[in-house]
Amino acid sequence: MDIDPLSAVESAKAEAAATKRAWLNPAVAITVALLATFMGICKVKDDNIVQAMQQAQADKLDHWQFYQARNIREEIAKSTLAQLRLQAASAPPKMEAAYQAQIAAYEVLAKEQHQKKDELKVQAEKDQATYDALNFKDDQFDLSDALIAIAISLLAVASLTQLPWLFVLALVPSGFGVLMGLSGLVGLGIHPDALIKLLS
Repeated sequence: MDIDPLSAVESAKAEAAATKRAWLNPAVAITVALLATFMGICKVKDDNIVQAMQQAQADKLDHWQFYQARNIREEIAKSTLAQLRLQAASAPPKMEAAYQAQIAAYEVLAKEQHQKKDELKVQAEKDQATYDALNFKDDQFDLSDALIAIAISLLAVASLTQLPWLFVLALVPSGFGVLMGLSGLVGLGIHPDALIKLLS
């Protein structure tokens, strides 16, 4: 059996390259495990935020519907008040007290409906502000999920191809994804509006 010196050299080079990259698969596995754990934590928080957004949206719609109902009641009271005043002007003197009592009652009713309508408007606007604040965080978590998913895909390809530069490239979306997730968790104001608008 003859030994080919060239194949021995090639074999030694391949072994050296494999030894040189032996760190890559464990590094990929650890990075994927950490990213998946972080993604799971963010998912729990994001689901709670989505539930709170749905509640805020439902509250806003309820308050605007009550606002419209109060508005209709106020308009009816004002219309009735105008009719009573016109009728009181031509009513006989003995009916004047009855008309004035009804006019006073409808004035109170119209004022009360106007006040309650304004309160409902404030509540509906507060519900919208709550929804917007929650949506801000939801956007952060959505972007975090997308970036970490891209990073995990790149890490899988890096492990298959044994390309260290691809592992390093995967750390870019990983880092940005973790930053966006932390922003949502601790309430940082990082919100790349252009990117989020592009994705929404």
